[in-house]
Amino acid sequence: MINKNSKVVVQGITGKEGARATKEMLIYGTKVVCGVTPGKGGQSIEGLPVFDTIEEAIAFDSSINTSVVYVPPLAVYEAVLEAIDNGIKTIVIITENVPTKDTSKLIEIANEKNCRIIGPSSIGIMRVGEVKIGSFTNDRAYSPGNTAVVSKSGGMCSETALLLTQKGIGQSIVVGIGGDVLICSDFLDIFKILEEDAETKAIVIYGEAGGKYEEVAAQAISSGEITKPVIAFIAGKFIEKAGREMPFGHTGAIIENGIGKVDDKKRALKEAGAYVADYHHEIPLLVRKALEKNGI
Repeated sequence: MINKNSKVVVQGITGKEGARATKEMLIYGTKVVCGVTPGKGGQSIEGLPVFDTIEEAIAFDSSINTSVVYVPPLAVYEAVLEAIDNGIKTIVIITENVPTKDTSKLIEIANEKNCRIIGPSSIGIMRVGEVKIGSFTNDRAYSPGNTAVVSKSGGMCSETALLLTQKGIGQSIVVGIGGDVLICSDFLDIFKILEEDAETKAIVIYGEAGGKYEEVAAQAISSGEITKPVIAFIAGKFIEKAGREMPFGHTGAIIENGIGKVDDKKRALKEAGAYVADYHHEIPLLVRKALEKNGI
């Protein structure tokens, strides 16, 4: 998805979050080339030029291959489409509250154009120690290593990485896939990429109640499509007892007609051969167990 040579354009760079994230990405060493905000062309953010369109950004530097999106929710669809139409193959949508109908169209377009879209509502992607794209803030939580972290929750990307770091387990790649009902790249999509990543020896996922993304991933583990050890924690057991009046953090955390229950997800993953933690703090122990079993 990304590496130290990724060339990044920030769509929505002049907004508060876009500008803040740009500064943090540059400090980390990410090759942010420029930004795009319609009507704000000619400005400068952190010494980087701002253009009105992606076409102008590509004309400035044709090596741009990655976009991170910080535009308002109703502008996301057009912004991502513009990036795709100009040949950008990796797009990370940080924006929350993107209309579901827009996300569904983007999923279809990404498949047609062979693009990788992460999000919406993603914290971003980090190849630890090399490059980060998005809104990761607590860099001290992360340490370079061989264990990938994939989470629906952006905050729990950091919490899970910190838990691993404190136990001496470094991370290769961290991906926040987003917690919406529809996301452009689910657990299995990321698993397939990590399966081919030489630096990744184990995969930790932080799932939650709602949807069937975890069950789909379990089927791929069971079939042998995914061979690297998977360590999983599924949050949200309390939702089943809290009642419909209690909102959970993510729009995708919906249990409907009995589908999406935590116990069902845990059962499917266990039966597939994944290591399943009952409590979040058990993850490092299971990672060590999985790595030792695989001679790592």
